[in-house]
Amino acid sequence: MPLLTVDRLTKNFGGLAAVSNVSIQLEENELVGLIGPNGAGKTTLFNLLTGVYEPSEGSVTFNENGKETLLNKMKPYAIADLGISRTFQNIRLFKDLTVLDNVLIGFNSKNKQGIFSSVLRLPSFYRQEAELKERSIELLKIFDMENELETLARNLPYGQQRRLEIIRALATQPKLLFLDEPAAGMNPQETAELTELIRKIHQEFGITIVLIEHDMSLVMDVCERLYVLEYGQLIAQGTPAEIKENKRVIQAYLGGEI
Repeated sequence: MPLLTVDRLTKNFGGLAAVSNVSIQLEENELVGLIGPNGAGKTTLFNLLTGVYEPSEGSVTFNENGKETLLNKMKPYAIADLGISRTFQNIRLFKDLTVLDNVLIGFNSKNKQGIFSSVLRLPSFYRQEAELKERSIELLKIFDMENELETLARNLPYGQQRRLEIIRALATQPKLLFLDEPAAGMNPQETAELTELIRKIHQEFGITIVLIEHDMSLVMDVCERLYVLEYGQLIAQGTPAEIKENKRVIQAYLGGEI
């Protein structure tokens, strides 16, 4: 059974269909790209899959260990609690907090401490706080950021801020991770480092990753399958090699007749 099933999903804004009749499936431990020209509806689709928008039609179903959950009317925090996390086009860190605190916030989304232990500061509260801090540091070590624990997020270089946002998303312990244009604004060196970071996450964490990206060299390098949108409609799907040769996709990107 697929990890995520999107069936004839549609989102209308007034008389405009930003996403129209889109059906996709995501399997466990896949690395999938979602591409298309500007305005194709890629981020709108991400927003539908993560509860930012409610679909006008169609359904989104998440499968966890054989248990299916319909996501259509769920809030973003409830979807995140199921194991679906994301990053955004524009970096959304807590920029006046430290690197460590940003990651702790991700881990705290899974913190099940009761209100009494939290308010009364019982020993169990401090034990869990210490455990989450240790886990946050270990996660930062995996991505070579342990020397930046006390650095304010706003003081990190741009590429490191992007990296931190992805690490914070991983701290929520997702089974499915959506990355919305992670290479946006990066120089070639930063993009190369990001490519290796995505590979590392996929290999070491064994989660499904879906990325929107305009950098075709990155997409073709790391993705196993691609979905292509144009004007909110799915126009192609396949391996990178198949998509490269798809005349409909070439036309969408270049315009005119092929």
